[in-house]
Amino acid sequence: MRISVIGTGYVGTVSAACFAELGHSVICVDIDKSKIEQINAGIPPIYEDGLSELLEKHAGKKLSATSDYDFAVKNSDVSFICVGTPSDPDGNIDLGIVRAASASLGDAMKYKNDYHIVVVKSTVVPETTEKVVLPIIEEHSGKRAGEFGIAMNPEFLREGKAIYDFMNPDKIVVGSLDESSGDIIASLYDELKCGVTRTDPRTAEMIKYVNNSLLATKISFSNEIGNICKKLGIDTYEVMAAVGKDFRIGKHFLNAGAGFGGSCFPKDVKALVGKARQIGYEPELLKSVIDVNERQPAMMVRLLKDRLGNLDGKKIAVLGLAFKNDTDDIRESRSIPVIKELLDNGAEISAYDPMANENMARIFKNIEYHITTVDALKGADACLVMTEWDEFRNLGNEFGVMKNRLVIDGRHMIAKRDDIEYVGLCW
Repeated sequence: MRISVIGTGYVGTVSAACFAELGHSVICVDIDKSKIEQINAGIPPIYEDGLSELLEKHAGKKLSATSDYDFAVKNSDVSFICVGTPSDPDGNIDLGIVRAASASLGDAMKYKNDYHIVVVKSTVVPETTEKVVLPIIEEHSGKRAGEFGIAMNPEFLREGKAIYDFMNPDKIVVGSLDESSGDIIASLYDELKCGVTRTDPRTAEMIKYVNNSLLATKISFSNEIGNICKKLGIDTYEVMAAVGKDFRIGKHFLNAGAGFGGSCFPKDVKALVGKARQIGYEPELLKSVIDVNERQPAMMVRLLKDRLGNLDGKKIAVLGLAFKNDTDDIRESRSIPVIKELLDNGAEISAYDPMANENMARIFKNIEYHITTVDALKGADACLVMTEWDEFRNLGNEFGVMKNRLVIDGRHMIAKRDDIEYVGLCW
């Protein structure tokens, strides 16, 4: 099948590379010329494990990139909208980029005689495909639904594991207005060993939001329980290990810590809250999921102050800047509010992350970034562990270079030692 992918962020680039791996011909579309040049050269514009190998394999063969919508639409049968859906200042979804992409697709489809299918893969609130994307395409193409296909096909990809997740899905969801378009989209995944859930677009959109909101809820629930356990002198990890054995609950996403971040969970829960309010419902549980998550990082600083007192002039090592391990993505990273509060209290920051130093330096230019853990720890009055990088699990003697061996662990990473003062966030 001939596919065009609009947008070359995480979802777009990964989807394009994986569709090419499945044997389809793929054209990426983006307005950023540097990204186009990178993809055509087989160089990924973002970091994702395994992506470099796929682009190098398929660029110039089954995969290419362009800024020309007309060319992409003319030479494809299906167009996937994979552009960003950021939050507005109130936390509601901003569909500006989706609207622009829809208009450009509609303009390109105006002079195409062959049947073309537009698929929304961007995460959008229920009714967006039918009430936003479809009318825009109709207006700009001069065609009506039925003369072209429209569908929603949400992604369920973990950053750092996105290639694996695409090629080994737990579920594939296709929501279409007509059966034939849904059949074509479902057939794109025939090589994968996974059944396809068929539904309508708004249900497909809701499945994505419920999926992420439930995972976020499990994390905030675990953090709330962890905060209670901390005050009672109970190891919340021992509690959750037992609770997770219940088949109705499961062991995943029960790890207490500094909270969730990234491009999906915070944004998606807030967007669902906004959509609920728009239709006249106040989602109390979803609001509390966000509230708990936003309070959690401050507890790291509180524990630090309890032990060091005034932080003015104190050197604090922050290990981990990405919102999670195996990515350089810092969007909604829990390190950001922690660093901000430390700076507000006059602390000096010594930071290290295996991949995210450069990205974080765009936000905080006045802190020290290091290329090794030891360099970050030298002379530090305390250390905060913020991201679950595997290399942090093996830290031990490295703490010996600290001025004061105080370690506050926000991710349950560090083994307790007699030669350090170890403080767990929720345990």
